Amino acid sequence: MKKNKRPSGPKTFTDISTRARDGDAVVMTAMEFKEFVKTNGVKKAAKEVDIVTTGTFGAMCSSGAYFNFGHSDPPIKMQRAWLDGIPAYGGLAAVDVYLGATELDDSNNMMHGGAHVIEDLVRGRAVRLKATAHATDCYPLKEIDTYVSLKTINQAVLMNVRNCYQNYAAASNTSGRTMYTYMGKLLPELGNATYCSSGELSPLLNDPLYRTIGIGSRIFLGGGEGFVIWEGTQFNTGVERTPNGVPKRPAGSLAVLGDLKQMTPEFVKGLTFTRYGATLGLGIGVPIPILDEDMAKACAVTDKDISTAIFDYAQQTRARPVLAEVTYAQLGSGEVDIKGRRVPTSPLSSIYKARKIAELLKKSVAKGDFVLTEPVQRLPLDRSFKPLDTRSEKEAMK
Repeated sequence: MKKNKRPSGPKTFTDISTRARDGDAVVMTAMEFKEFVKTNGVKKAAKEVDIVTTGTFGAMCSSGAYFNFGHSDPPIKMQRAWLDGIPAYGGLAAVDVYLGATELDDSNNMMHGGAHVIEDLVRGRAVRLKATAHATDCYPLKEIDTYVSLKTINQAVLMNVRNCYQNYAAASNTSGRTMYTYMGKLLPELGNATYCSSGELSPLLNDPLYRTIGIGSRIFLGGGEGFVIWEGTQFNTGVERTPNGVPKRPAGSLAVLGDLKQMTPEFVKGLTFTRYGATLGLGIGVPIPILDEDMAKACAVTDKDISTAIFDYAQQTRARPVLAEVTYAQLGSGEVDIKGRRVPTSPLSSIYKARKIAELLKKSVAKGDFVLTEPVQRLPLDRSFKPLDTRSEKEAMK
């Protein structure tokens, strides 16, 4: 094999993707790269390493999938639809629907939501499709009751509006009662603290200023391949950052899309948070090209360099008070100090699966099977988060 000459200075996406395509790229997981930098320094790492693979696995509520079922005979224009009893949105076209991961049935059965239906489909199971409609001349059928699977569905596409959050807040509870939240079960009187991030393995924490991850980036998604299609909802770049650009609060996020038929149940899981609801456990991995020393420095970030706040969920307000500022190294140690008290911690993200995703992606990139794509547009650096307040029509226009 002819080896591509390694550039002596900053590298381009083309340089790196060509090396990867030809099997010449030096690829490391985020864990391996951080150790390499500790031993060899940023300058050598920037010169010798081409790609760093990252990974995360956790609950990603703002997820869902759209489906096209094909036309029945006689045809139907689905107005209301249910997949295994879970309502799907039918206001798209005749036989297109969108199923949200957190959607529940009419009884609010939290053990079976949209995410569980999505997992069932990925597992190769058939699910019951019911739909009703008002009849038209071109779509005369008023009701259908049948079964579908990924073998019968035309398009089955995971399309998620907010995944892969860049940093996230931690949670605890100062009240005298147990609380059930999207951050899990919070025990009374600071009985525990939970957090939800893979920290130094997480994609956007290794590219804090979105230099390489943007619209059009190819990613590992749920065991298959997908793409970043836009900034994620609640994208907020205006938070406080460290001198290296690492945000100290929830900041960027990704909107992603991928073929559900490529995915695997290992990385697409229907989850239930007790007395809160359903959500989707999802694995995402992103390869980060090491363009220069600044990029190498960003990917050298470790859990001790990433901090977040522990908020008091006993205060049921938008602006919860901060109980403590901590690093992910402290959170990962198993306990943190809150107001002089040692509080046990537990992650809602799977570090094991995040590591596995980074390893799988490394192997795929190194073999040239996973093709890096340069973003067609960078993610914005000027977004701020706007709250929802009760406003008059005139106030809403200001």
